[in-house]
Amino acid sequence: MQPFTRRTSTRASRRAGTRTGRWTGRWTPAAGALASVLALAAPVSAALPAQAAPTRCGDPAQRPWCDASLTADRRTALLTAKMTDDEKIAMLASDDPLGGPLGGFIDTAHADTNSGIARLGIPPVYMADGPAGVRQGRATRLPAPISLAAGFDPEAARLYGGTVGWEARHRGNDLIFGPTVDVLRVPRNGRSFEGFGEDPYLSSGLGAAWIRGAQAQGVMASVKHMAVYTQETDRLSLDMKVDPRTLREVYLPPFEAAVKQGGAATVMCGFGKLNGRWACQDDGALNKVLRSEWGFKGFVPSDHTAVQDTAAGANGGVDMELPIGMHYNAFMLKQAVAQKTVTQATIDGHVRNVLRTMFAFGVFDRPAYPNDLGTIDRSASEAAARKIAESGITLLRNAGGILPLKSPSSIALVGRAARESQSGSGSANVVPFSAVSAQDGIARRAGSGTKVTYTDGGNAGAAADAARKADVAIVFATDSEGEFFDRSCLTLTCGDPLRGDQDALISAVAAANPNTIVVLETGGPVLTPWRNQVKGIVEAWYPGQEGGNALARVLYGDVDPGGRLPVTFPAAENDAPTAANPAQFPGVNKTVTFSEGVMVGYRHYDAKGTTPAFPFGHGLSYTAFGYSGLTASSTSVEVTVTNTGRRAGTAVPQLYLGLPSPGVDVPQPARQLKGYAKVALAPGESRRVAFPLTSRSLAYWNEGAKAWKVAAGCYKVMVGGSERDIAQTGSFGTCPAK
Repeated sequence: MQPFTRRTSTRASRRAGTRTGRWTGRWTPAAGALASVLALAAPVSAALPAQAAPTRCGDPAQRPWCDASLTADRRTALLTAKMTDDEKIAMLASDDPLGGPLGGFIDTAHADTNSGIARLGIPPVYMADGPAGVRQGRATRLPAPISLAAGFDPEAARLYGGTVGWEARHRGNDLIFGPTVDVLRVPRNGRSFEGFGEDPYLSSGLGAAWIRGAQAQGVMASVKHMAVYTQETDRLSLDMKVDPRTLREVYLPPFEAAVKQGGAATVMCGFGKLNGRWACQDDGALNKVLRSEWGFKGFVPSDHTAVQDTAAGANGGVDMELPIGMHYNAFMLKQAVAQKTVTQATIDGHVRNVLRTMFAFGVFDRPAYPNDLGTIDRSASEAAARKIAESGITLLRNAGGILPLKSPSSIALVGRAARESQSGSGSANVVPFSAVSAQDGIARRAGSGTKVTYTDGGNAGAAADAARKADVAIVFATDSEGEFFDRSCLTLTCGDPLRGDQDALISAVAAANPNTIVVLETGGPVLTPWRNQVKGIVEAWYPGQEGGNALARVLYGDVDPGGRLPVTFPAAENDAPTAANPAQFPGVNKTVTFSEGVMVGYRHYDAKGTTPAFPFGHGLSYTAFGYSGLTASSTSVEVTVTNTGRRAGTAVPQLYLGLPSPGVDVPQPARQLKGYAKVALAPGESRRVAFPLTSRSLAYWNEGAKAWKVAAGCYKVMVGGSERDIAQTGSFGTCPAK
């Protein structure tokens, strides 16, 4: 495996490891490891190429830290003892300000680069954006992460992360920025497509599996954005007021799982303030919780430009500033040491975090990865993209059994999305090598015996005429999401104003053809005022480059629609969380108050007694399932799931608990997701599904004790097909007699 040959000039000489032409306050990126990396050692080692002799690090006889038989801590100690103060500071910032902006267009433009130090055998570290695939020139456009969340499947998450990791490696990267595990608080959030939805338990399991999959490919993952990041509006300056219990129960669990279960190499801190403290300068979150409490041993890079102050960043816990050393440079850090606002020991600690992570993940001990993604076989990535899309496509409505399609002789496709590959914008946007449109996928699957027509939907009358002449009409409707902006409302018109009034278009087509199906390609929840006018509603999310093939297979019943909603779809705009409350969103004087506490997502609807259009966890199959024989204890809940229909299908049984409240000051949600499974069943087949529980499953955060506590009382158990579709109930604990 040969290192990729990068461009020449002064920047290229830095990338080759030579520090010529470098200013005194260098810029650098990120890489990270933690104690639990040992659990990942076998798959990571298996993924790495055979070692060259000597390695990039050099000859252990001259550089003892290059001895791979030593521990990462020992090697780090040997190396840091030989570093100058300038060399140490040079490891604390990234040095390629153009990489991020150019990454979406140029194959060789890494999002960030740490050039390493040739004198000491410290290799460069190359980084790429990657929550939805590798954003570096062209790569495989996977379904949006919200589609992965709809799959309710940790194995699919591991496949997703593994695919991203493999492609990041074959773009010459050592570290990938992903996954995004920020819990969706605001349905209008412009980056809702980039995360795993509104439930912390679902986000935790999927994020940890994603990380394990990526790091098994020999790259480091950077989970983001710790600790609270819930909107794009005023994101660079927003102050988020969050009480300790809500922080612990809703927003921190996905990061805790990323560290403890996923073994994340790095944890990226985000923008804005948490209770008055900048996220990348928050000693409480980064030093006390992340490192001291959770035992994190990797390093913390900042989001781009998120560090606000040199001393506060260094003392607050951020190890590496991205994209350049605006605050972490030789002039400012040396001045801080001289003024005694930062100690040399603090700087040394940050350097150790970076180097120990690089040692632990083998960066020193292998050749550089080649940038050869454009020339190698990517069929496995394409297959993964299709499989993940199929797993996440969610059937919301199926009146009269309109789906699966029964070989109609004519199909009218309406809407530009039938010919496009919809994606979110920003750092999670991926430029695909190729993409299969819905029109291509459906036409191919329908065959020559079916007439497939297309109308772009710009004229509702023309669309209605086309629909009237067809056996089945399929309307494609989309929103528009991306980094830097939030949606102004939840209607399809607000979602993408350039496409006109898509709600009116759907109504016009439905009036013209009673066999109308709507395919939504959205990054989050939208309003569906026409839902009772159409026979079928399919949420395909942003389905990735294989979306056309995946959608066709689901529409024709080649596969069962595997998705379930990871977000609640409200019936009306003001029903949604944070709606009509400026203090909650978008904020007043750049301050947002999380006054809803733990009542986030579906918990909000339960607390308000509001019926949503489609509840969290909802999704139909082409068959039917029955639930029976529930047993419950404080350590396990079990239930039997049976396919009661005539087709094979996929059930997603979900476990919800109703926890007792220890007092009026600790209100509990009516239901909290505490377990789920994805079960493929043949007609008539039954399977016993077990949901293990731990004390943490039953616990709430007690701020007085600053610890997790389990309250005495009756624990309600609910299992079913969605948060509102409960088929079996039970209880354990101290419950009143029936």
